[in-house]
Amino acid sequence: MKRSIETYKGEYFFRDTLLLYINRSTEDFHVALHDHDFLEIAYVAEGSGFHYLQNEVHKVHKGQLFFIPIGISHVFRPPSSDTAKHPLIVYNCVISPLLLSKIADFSTDLKVAEYIQHLKSGDVAYFSYTDAGDRAEKLFLSMHREYTLSQSGSSDYLYALLLQLLIVIYRFKQDSKELPEPKPTPFAHLLSYMDQNSHTELSLAHLSQISRWSERHLQRLFKQHTGQTFNACLQSLRIQKSCELLRSSQQKISSISETVGYKDLDSFNSVFKRITGMTPSQYRKELSVLL
Repeated sequence: MKRSIETYKGEYFFRDTLLLYINRSTEDFHVALHDHDFLEIAYVAEGSGFHYLQNEVHKVHKGQLFFIPIGISHVFRPPSSDTAKHPLIVYNCVISPLLLSKIADFSTDLKVAEYIQHLKSGDVAYFSYTDAGDRAEKLFLSMHREYTLSQSGSSDYLYALLLQLLIVIYRFKQDSKELPEPKPTPFAHLLSYMDQNSHTELSLAHLSQISRWSERHLQRLFKQHTGQTFNACLQSLRIQKSCELLRSSQQKISSISETVGYKDLDSFNSVFKRITGMTPSQYRKELSVLL
């Protein structure tokens, strides 16, 4: 049986004269398969799941960016109905075609401006890619904060961030045509392993064992590539993850402490305050006031 498709209209999303809409959504099974009369750039912020696109289904994971043109039916779905245990959280950037003309006029790089006009005209098909350097993620985070905490100059600020995002996408498309995707270095693989296992009892000795580099050489690599010692890098990762949980969940601070790898709550509070300048409870309270 053919599935029904809803059509979303941009006028529902755009407020006042702002031709842009940004949200951060925990995907579920309530949103219908849909197309729209606007362009959309989506970014998987957390978790994994599936992207239903026309008659296809693709697995998706954190760090993937998607460009969905006008008229293309799609929907994101989590891997299960238990979204607390298996979340799929997506940033959605909804863009009016009229805005792309303004953005293109603002660009002084003729090739970038031409690419943006192609996006507007429907000459660019659906595509996705993995944001290996976190450039897109940082822009989505900034755009979402600026959109939700609107203040003087927010429209111009958002449009400037959108132009940056479009340039990042344009560069990716150009690089993918001209050069093969660079393979991650062994140390990059090690950093990825560390990021995925930062909640465990990681040690420099363990990383030395799996990488076959000496601990002394590893310390040099950490300083060279991260500007931090191993311990400082590990603490920064854990605090970064704890900040995400403080922003996106109502977990108790003691639970968050354990989740990111601290068995001792006092140690967690001490490291958190040293890195962020405030305690976890102060951080959460300040966020609640802002939002």
